[in-house]
Amino acid sequence: STSASSSSRLGSPTAVRSALIKQYQSWRGVPYRNGGSTRRGVDCSGFVQLTFRDRFGVELPRDSQEQAMVGKNVSAQRLQPGDLLFFNTGPSTRHVGIFIEKGRFLHASSSKGVMISDLNTPYWRKAYRQSRRL
Repeated sequence: STSASSSSRLGSPTAVRSALIKQYQSWRGVPYRNGGSTRRGVDCSGFVQLTFRDRFGVELPRDSQEQAMVGKNVSAQRLQPGDLLFFNTGPSTRHVGIFIEKGRFLHASSSKGVMISDLNTPYWRKAYRQSRRL
């Protein structure tokens, strides 16, 4: 069994990363739709909610602001697969994604739908607000 520091309640980092990549392959390119939670269109918090339910059996709130209160705060330097990333992408816009590894995260982007982005780009670095571990 792995130590508490290397494993979350979702499972080992390797298993979590693998589940997230499978989710990406299954949902890649599904368009963004505000309030959506199906393959016809999904928004960021809906995608996070259904990913955690379908891949890890974990129920999360539907709304990104409520999701930002789940789990415990974790620093950007200590991210593990499955950690939730929260961003301010506009004056009143909150965005959420799921960390995979090496700065990459899975999310439903308003421009390109379900995709993997790099946390280390200037856009996401500037928008980054906090991360949470379940």
